[in-house]
Amino acid sequence: MTAAGSVVLVGAGPGDAGLLTIRGLRALEAADVIVADRLGARGVLDGLAAEGVALSAEVVDVGKLPGHHAVPQDAINALLVSLARDGKRVVRLKGGDPFIFGRGGEELAFCRDHGIDVEVVPGITSAISVPAIAGIPLTHRGLATTFTVVTGHEQIQSLGGGRDHTVVLLMGIGTLANSAITLARGVRGVDCPVAIIEDGYGPAQRVTVGTLDTIALQAARRGVRSPAVVVVGDVVALSPYAPEAITTSAVAPAATPATEAPPASADRKTTQP
Repeated sequence: MTAAGSVVLVGAGPGDAGLLTIRGLRALEAADVIVADRLGARGVLDGLAAEGVALSAEVVDVGKLPGHHAVPQDAINALLVSLARDGKRVVRLKGGDPFIFGRGGEELAFCRDHGIDVEVVPGITSAISVPAIAGIPLTHRGLATTFTVVTGHEQIQSLGGGRDHTVVLLMGIGTLANSAITLARGVRGVDCPVAIIEDGYGPAQRVTVGTLDTIALQAARRGVRSPAVVVVGDVVALSPYAPEAITTSAVAPAATPATEAPPASADRKTTQP
């Protein structure tokens, strides 16, 4: 009888191999099979290879590619159990953190329900790490004391708070215009700052800054594409990418000066508001 294997859910972070945890790396080195997403996970695997880290595991790609659908979640769940029952040490490598809009909880429950030993290794979610590239903290003294992370697929009409309540939209480019109109209602207003960070930590990394009134048109004109993280709130005014009209619209104690040069690792393309 084949000895039971195991599954480790590993958060790959936003796609930079340097942001993978040491525990996650050790799991990858010990794996027989790596079941990998495309976003985040593939970037980490490529980055490790470029740094000379040799992984012996077979890599099974279950992520979505242009023109092709991702492997259905039910099939991924069944694959993890099947590989583990074959005695394999399986790493399920997921972009960001497995439990932040990653359906990691479903995979964990399915494996445990089928008697498979599962470990979870957290990752750095793109909801926090990607805004940081653009110099945007999600909370900041005097500007924001709370933040909410939602997806662009969700209804956000009931989302409370004002400009001091930072909103982070994941997977929100397709519904950006509707989200901007919805969030502009109430106390946030049409002049609430917004930033879009495309392809965080990737070769097409780019930042676009505007307001709830202008951001949809800016995104259309610039051809903004997924993957991207959208940040809404006065903390956007702290970004070195924010134009003067936006930095002066928010009272920002200890804010980054608008004339400060962007961080060296930030935007790989010239950014215009």
